[in-house]
Amino acid sequence: MPSSESPTLSPSLPAGDGLNVAALAGLFRHTTNSYKFVFFLALLDLLKRHRFDAERHYTYAEITLEMLSLAWFPHTYFKLSFGAQDTIAKKLDALDLGLDEGANLFANDRRALRGALAAVDLKDAARLMDFVPYRLQIPFLESQLRGVDKGAWMVFEKAMPAIANAHFETVRPLYRYDSDEWKDCAAVAWHSDWVAYLERHFPIIHGWAAWHWLGYMQKRNPTTPGLSNKLFPPVKRDALSKQTRYWRTILAHPDRPELRCIYSGTILTADAFALDHYLPWSYVAHDQLWNLIPAPAAVNSAKSNHLPSPDYFRDFVALQHRGLVTASRIMPKTTFEKLTEDHLADLHLSSSAALLDIEQLSRAYEQNIGPLITLATNQGFTPDWQYTQRDI
Repeated sequence: MPSSESPTLSPSLPAGDGLNVAALAGLFRHTTNSYKFVFFLALLDLLKRHRFDAERHYTYAEITLEMLSLAWFPHTYFKLSFGAQDTIAKKLDALDLGLDEGANLFANDRRALRGALAAVDLKDAARLMDFVPYRLQIPFLESQLRGVDKGAWMVFEKAMPAIANAHFETVRPLYRYDSDEWKDCAAVAWHSDWVAYLERHFPIIHGWAAWHWLGYMQKRNPTTPGLSNKLFPPVKRDALSKQTRYWRTILAHPDRPELRCIYSGTILTADAFALDHYLPWSYVAHDQLWNLIPAPAAVNSAKSNHLPSPDYFRDFVALQHRGLVTASRIMPKTTFEKLTEDHLADLHLSSSAALLDIEQLSRAYEQNIGPLITLATNQGFTPDWQYTQRDI
């Protein structure tokens, strides 16, 4: 259902041995684009991956690649909006990474994505580094930047490297630049005191940055379900063991009615089926039974993350209903009630009796599925998918 999650109070940051933690806490004030969030999270990820090496220079090229790989999942896979004028989203849209929709990209280190990005021309995307490495450090150098026009295009950016480098040891901004000249800057080097602080408090700092990014994204995706699960790629998709066992038990029972795939008409059997997310997982970001039906593996693969045609809706409800009726007969009452808790909660049905009534079940699905398909279509998911034999 549409997301109701919303950040409340901002997580507080730990004190830091004389470091200007208040400046760190102000990094994302008045932020109107995603690039500050993604840039800072990319820096944190690179720092952790290189074992908090304070001597290492982090190049603009690798930061750009890390930013794009971090933003790919929420923007391209989950189709979240970053804002109409967002720079990172536009850079991603301009790239042809050649990634298979079924590729196994569920890994937090995003290796597959970085490999695909490294193989394409990122010259245009490198323009991301024209602004964000300099704008991010404003809270640390407010006094030193007095008299510099922060609103003048490129005037501020050109002044920042020399100012930050000159005050690096005294004021201790997050990092310095590898040149005092803006046009020659190609890398940043962290201040060792900040590296020690970030290493000591990494989960808190990363969670704090992610919390701010979630708040930014919620304003631009107010009706998106499971938003907090779509900002970062999960380490792996959850196994569907419980859900598979539910449908296998139904399909294996000798007294069940004949059940067919709603897309292909193929007779379903207990020993050969996959589970299809009627509303694609990449939209709902959950594996609840009310959205899962059995289908041949090839049909499930062909459907991918498309939205099904309304022509399938009646058969979808009928298949769900037959499964529920069979499960209620052959499973212990407590088991059935436990398995169908999400049905009742998400479909807003009052009891198991209502769940087993085809008319009430159909109305409940219609009231919930219809709006979600409309929202998913508006978000960019492909609607009206229909199965054809050539899809296999």
